[in-house]
Amino acid sequence: MPEFEEVSAWVSANPVGAAIIAVFALVALVILLYVLRAVWRGAGRVFAKYVAPRPTEDILTIVAASIATGVSAQGMWQFAGDVLGFDGPLRLLLFAFIEVAVITSAVRARRNMRENYAAGIDGLAVWVLTGLSAVLSAMDAASVAEAIFRLAAPLVAAWLWERGMAIERVRLTGRSRIHWRLTPERAMVRLGLAESSDRTASDVDAHRRLTRVALAAKRARHLRETGASERRMRAALARLDRAMDQAVEHTGLANDAERQEALLSQIGALFNTSALLDLHPPVPWEPEPPQQTAAMRALMAPADEEDEQRQPVAAPVDIMQRSSWIKAARAYWDQAIEERFVPRAADIARETGVPIDMCKEFRSLWKLEAKAHALIEAAYLEHGIVDTGQFPAIPQAERVLTVNGAHAG
Repeated sequence: MPEFEEVSAWVSANPVGAAIIAVFALVALVILLYVLRAVWRGAGRVFAKYVAPRPTEDILTIVAASIATGVSAQGMWQFAGDVLGFDGPLRLLLFAFIEVAVITSAVRARRNMRENYAAGIDGLAVWVLTGLSAVLSAMDAASVAEAIFRLAAPLVAAWLWERGMAIERVRLTGRSRIHWRLTPERAMVRLGLAESSDRTASDVDAHRRLTRVALAAKRARHLRETGASERRMRAALARLDRAMDQAVEHTGLANDAERQEALLSQIGALFNTSALLDLHPPVPWEPEPPQQTAAMRALMAPADEEDEQRQPVAAPVDIMQRSSWIKAARAYWDQAIEERFVPRAADIARETGVPIDMCKEFRSLWKLEAKAHALIEAAYLEHGIVDTGQFPAIPQAERVLTVNGAHAG
């Protein structure tokens, strides 16, 4: 390399040539600066349009898949030269035809995903062509390690592409392709080690204790109705008493109105299981007859004019008096239902002496039971009588219940 003194001597000996070279160098430097600025701006536009909107994992997936594809292309370069005998421009043009086909299929699969939310046949083609490229590259390997490496590189690229497509699918559709039936969360819930809802530990414990009380009450009632021995009745009552003591102690049942209501709901459901046998739900694939709609509308309407003005009844101070009123009203109600008519609230109050407000409350609940429901529905379907509280007697020979909204003769 010439020293500074030699360059200075040459410039002094050739000032014109040095000036021309300096001008050309300055022009070349300016052109280079413009080219670098254009390249920088173009790279910025490409980054802002294609790179910045993508998540980091997508960018890393593309980079890793490009490296793996380059490794696969290098293996195909050696295969084209060693096995196929390609050389020169022919080898340069033909060695990577499979990699080009893989990239083309991947681009088409992504477009299908955006338009049809599925990769389609192009997604399958990516895996087939990738496997073909891996096998061909490994056939020209000089050792087992090289063969394994050449097999792994294309498959890694395909796997990264598949994961990128899965992320794209979830982003477009909002759901994954499948939902695994066996997951750690489901296994923990199945084993009882986790809770499937957002209930707290105290809520779960309270629910279990109230359920024990309801089940113990059902068991004791069943034994009493079936005439069980005194020993079994004592054991059942002791179990019920123990469950109630624990519920009152640990759940605040004595003061918590919501849990009292929850306990009564469970007991009501357990004690009336046999009422399910008398239900006739509509067939979902058959159209509902118009008269059934009218009958249900009439059934859900207030039983009489007094029911429309029903106000909540304040609980009486004397609990024993209220209990006796309930028993008297219930006894009269059951007797009337057995005689095949549904009494009004005024009839219950007149026959039993129970206050009219309480009779209205009881009737609004009892008229929805299976037998009363059947009487009200049959009276409407057969005679067109809307529920006003009193119905004519229906002969025993006739069928009261209905089948899918139609009277069964």
